[in-house]
Amino acid sequence: MSAGADLDWEEAFEYRPGQRVELIAQPGTFDTIADYEAMMVPPIWLLNDQRPRYPHELRVISQPPMETNALRPQCSLTLEKVYA
Repeated sequence: MSAGADLDWEEAFEYRPGQRVELIAQPGTFDTIADYEAMMVPPIWLLNDQRPRYPHELRVISQPPMETNALRPQCSLTLEKVYA
C-alpha cells in the first residue's frame, strides 16, 4: 500500500489553499486556507492563524462557480490578426 492511499482526496480538495472559511467556534471570523498538509494532524493551516485546524472546526464559504470553459483562450485571435 502506498503512503498516499490513505489520503482523503475529497477533503484535500474541499480545504484547498485559497479557500475561504469561517471559524465555527467564532462565528463571523473568516480566514483563508494557506496550506493543507495531509500528513499533518491537524492538516489545515490558515493565513491569519498560527494554530493549525481540523476540518470540523471550519465552515467552508462558497466560492463562485468556475468558468465552464476554462480552456478557452483569453485573447480573441482572428485570422486577420494572425496574418497581419
